[in-house]
Amino acid sequence: MDSLDRVVSPYEGSGHRPWDDSEEIAAPLRLHRTPVSPRWVDYNGHMSESCYLLVFGDSADAFFRYLGIDEEYRAGGHSLYTAETHIHHRREASQGEPLALSLRLLDHDAKRVHVFHEMRHGETDALLATAEQLLVHVDTRRGRSAELPARLQHRLSAIHRAHAPLPVPDAVGRPMGIRHAPGS
Repeated sequence: MDSLDRVVSPYEGSGHRPWDDSEEIAAPLRLHRTPVSPRWVDYNGHMSESCYLLVFGDSADAFFRYLGIDEEYRAGGHSLYTAETHIHHRREASQGEPLALSLRLLDHDAKRVHVFHEMRHGETDALLATAEQLLVHVDTRRGRSAELPARLQHRLSAIHRAHAPLPVPDAVGRPMGIRHAPGS
Protein backbone atom coordinates (compact mmCIF):
# COMPACT_ATOMS: atom_id res chain seq x y z
CA MET A 1 0.00 0.00 0.00
CA ASP A 2 1.38 3.38 -1.02
CA SER A 3 1.69 5.97 1.76
CA LEU A 4 -0.65 8.23 -0.25
CA ASP A 5 -3.39 5.61 0.13
CA ARG A 6 -3.41 5.58 3.94
CA VAL A 7 -3.28 7.84 6.97
CA VAL A 8 0.35 8.65 7.72
CA SER A 9 1.53 9.89 11.10
CA PRO A 10 3.99 12.81 11.01
CA TYR A 11 6.34 10.47 12.91
CA GLU A 12 6.26 7.72 10.27
CA GLY A 13 9.78 6.54 9.54
CA SER A 14 11.34 8.49 12.40
CA GLY A 15 12.13 5.41 14.50
CA HIS A 16 12.32 5.86 18.24
CA ARG A 17 14.76 7.47 20.61
CA PRO A 18 16.86 5.25 22.85
CA TRP A 19 15.50 4.73 26.36
CA ASP A 20 17.68 6.05 29.19
CA ASP A 21 16.71 4.87 32.69
CA SER A 22 18.56 7.83 34.23
CA GLU A 23 16.65 10.44 32.23
CA GLU A 24 13.93 12.37 34.05
CA ILE A 25 10.43 11.66 32.74
CA ALA A 26 8.26 14.71 32.22
CA ALA A 27 4.85 14.69 33.93
CA PRO A 28 2.91 14.97 31.75
CA LEU A 29 4.78 14.15 28.55
CA ARG A 30 4.73 16.89 25.89
CA LEU A 31 5.67 15.10 22.70
CA HIS A 32 3.49 16.59 19.94
CA ARG A 33 2.80 20.07 18.57
CA THR A 34 1.15 21.00 15.29
CA PRO A 35 -0.72 23.87 13.65
CA VAL A 36 -4.33 23.30 12.55
CA SER A 37 -4.06 22.20 8.93
CA PRO A 38 -6.36 23.76 6.30
CA ARG A 39 -7.44 20.15 5.48
CA TRP A 40 -8.85 19.83 9.03
CA VAL A 41 -11.21 22.84 8.84
CA ASP A 42 -14.89 22.09 8.21
CA TYR A 43 -17.88 24.08 6.94
CA ASN A 44 -18.22 25.78 10.36
CA GLY A 45 -14.78 27.34 9.89
CA HIS A 46 -13.03 25.39 12.64
CA MET A 47 -11.37 22.02 13.16
CA SER A 48 -13.70 19.13 12.38
CA GLU A 49 -14.39 16.61 15.15
CA SER A 50 -12.75 13.73 13.25
CA CYS A 51 -9.54 15.73 13.03
CA TYR A 52 -9.32 16.04 16.81
CA LEU A 53 -9.05 12.25 16.86
CA LEU A 54 -6.42 12.39 14.11
CA VAL A 55 -4.30 14.80 16.18
CA PHE A 56 -4.74 12.71 19.34
CA GLY A 57 -3.64 9.69 17.26
CA ASP A 58 -0.48 11.55 16.21
CA SER A 59 0.17 12.36 19.87
CA ALA A 60 -0.25 8.66 20.71
CA ASP A 61 2.21 7.78 17.93
CA ALA A 62 4.75 10.19 19.44
CA PHE A 63 4.21 8.40 22.78
CA PHE A 64 4.67 4.97 21.15
CA ARG A 65 8.04 6.12 19.77
CA TYR A 66 8.99 7.54 23.17
CA LEU A 67 8.19 4.11 24.59
CA GLY A 68 10.12 2.23 21.87
CA ILE A 69 7.36 1.17 19.46
CA ASP A 70 8.17 2.07 15.85
CA GLU A 71 8.14 0.51 12.36
CA GLU A 72 10.80 -2.04 13.29
CA TYR A 73 8.81 -3.11 16.35
CA ARG A 74 5.61 -3.41 14.29
CA ALA A 75 7.45 -5.39 11.60
CA GLY A 76 8.17 -7.92 14.36
CA GLY A 77 4.45 -8.63 14.57
CA HIS A 78 3.28 -6.50 17.50
CA SER A 79 1.61 -3.14 17.96
CA LEU A 80 -0.68 -1.15 20.24
CA TYR A 81 -4.28 -0.91 19.05
CA THR A 82 -6.87 1.50 20.37
CA ALA A 83 -9.73 -0.34 22.09
CA GLU A 84 -11.68 2.70 23.28
CA THR A 85 -11.50 6.50 23.04
CA HIS A 86 -13.57 9.18 24.78
CA ILE A 87 -13.12 12.71 23.43
CA HIS A 88 -14.38 15.82 25.22
CA HIS A 89 -14.51 18.91 23.00
CA ARG A 90 -14.09 22.14 24.97
CA ARG A 91 -13.23 24.93 22.51
CA GLU A 92 -12.88 25.47 18.78
CA ALA A 93 -9.58 25.65 16.93
CA SER A 94 -9.19 27.52 13.66
CA GLN A 95 -6.88 27.10 10.68
CA GLY A 96 -3.24 27.81 11.49
CA GLU A 97 -3.69 27.97 15.25
CA PRO A 98 -0.97 26.14 17.20
CA LEU A 99 -1.91 22.96 19.06
CA ALA A 100 0.17 21.66 21.98
CA LEU A 101 -0.57 18.17 23.27
CA SER A 102 0.29 16.47 26.51
CA LEU A 103 -0.12 12.85 27.54
CA ARG A 104 -0.21 11.20 30.92
CA LEU A 105 -0.11 7.50 31.65
CA LEU A 106 -2.98 6.70 33.99
CA ASP A 107 -2.42 2.95 34.31
CA HIS A 108 -1.09 -0.16 32.59
CA ASP A 109 -0.89 -3.89 32.97
CA ALA A 110 0.75 -6.70 30.99
CA LYS A 111 -1.45 -6.09 27.92
CA ARG A 112 -3.20 -2.73 28.33
CA VAL A 113 -2.24 0.93 28.52
CA HIS A 114 -4.61 3.67 29.77
CA VAL A 115 -3.65 7.22 28.72
CA PHE A 116 -5.12 10.70 28.89
CA HIS A 117 -4.36 13.44 26.35
CA GLU A 118 -4.93 17.17 26.61
CA MET A 119 -5.00 19.40 23.54
CA ARG A 120 -4.29 23.04 24.35
CA HIS A 121 -3.90 26.17 22.29
CA GLY A 122 -0.15 26.54 21.78
CA GLU A 123 -0.13 30.27 22.61
CA THR A 124 -2.99 30.88 25.08
CA ASP A 125 -2.85 27.47 26.82
CA ALA A 126 -6.67 27.28 26.61
CA LEU A 127 -7.92 23.70 26.90
CA LEU A 128 -9.41 22.72 23.53
CA ALA A 129 -10.13 19.01 24.00
CA THR A 130 -9.22 15.91 25.98
CA ALA A 131 -9.08 12.25 24.99
CA GLU A 132 -8.98 9.21 27.22
CA GLN A 133 -7.76 6.04 25.51
CA LEU A 134 -7.46 2.38 26.37
CA LEU A 135 -4.81 0.70 24.23
CA VAL A 136 -4.24 -3.04 23.86
CA HIS A 137 -0.94 -4.68 22.91
CA VAL A 138 -1.62 -7.03 20.00
CA ASP A 139 0.16 -9.89 18.26
CA THR A 140 -0.72 -8.75 14.74
CA ARG A 141 0.03 -12.12 13.16
CA ARG A 142 -2.35 -13.98 15.48
CA GLY A 143 -4.90 -11.18 15.66
CA ARG A 144 -5.19 -11.25 19.43
CA SER A 145 -3.94 -9.48 22.52
CA ALA A 146 -0.46 -10.32 23.78
CA GLU A 147 1.71 -9.37 26.73
CA LEU A 148 4.03 -6.43 26.28
CA PRO A 149 7.70 -7.41 26.33
CA ALA A 150 9.46 -6.90 29.66
CA ARG A 151 11.46 -3.89 28.41
CA LEU A 152 8.24 -2.02 27.48
CA GLN A 153 6.57 -2.98 30.77
CA HIS A 154 9.66 -1.62 32.55
CA ARG A 155 9.41 1.67 30.64
CA LEU A 156 5.66 1.94 31.28
CA SER A 157 6.28 1.38 35.00
CA ALA A 158 8.84 4.20 35.04
CA ILE A 159 6.45 6.56 33.23
CA HIS A 160 3.59 5.54 35.53
CA ARG A 161 5.70 6.31 38.63
CA ALA A 162 6.51 9.76 37.20
CA HIS A 163 2.85 10.44 36.37
CA ALA A 164 1.27 8.96 39.51
CA PRO A 165 1.46 12.24 41.52
CA LEU A 166 -0.62 14.07 38.87
CA PRO A 167 -4.28 14.48 39.80
CA VAL A 168 -6.71 12.29 37.86
CA PRO A 169 -8.59 14.57 35.44
CA ASP A 170 -12.33 14.98 36.08
CA ALA A 171 -13.14 13.67 32.58
CA VAL A 172 -11.52 10.26 33.22
CA GLY A 173 -14.03 7.44 33.32
CA ARG A 174 -17.06 9.70 32.94
CA PRO A 175 -20.04 8.08 31.30
CA MET A 176 -21.87 9.85 28.52
CA GLY A 177 -25.49 10.81 29.05
CA ILE A 178 -28.03 13.54 29.54
CA ARG A 179 -28.15 14.73 33.12
CA HIS A 180 -31.63 15.44 34.43
CA ALA A 181 -32.44 17.50 37.47
CA PRO A 182 -34.03 15.49 40.32
CA GLY A 183 -37.79 15.22 39.85
CA SER A 184 -37.75 16.19 36.17
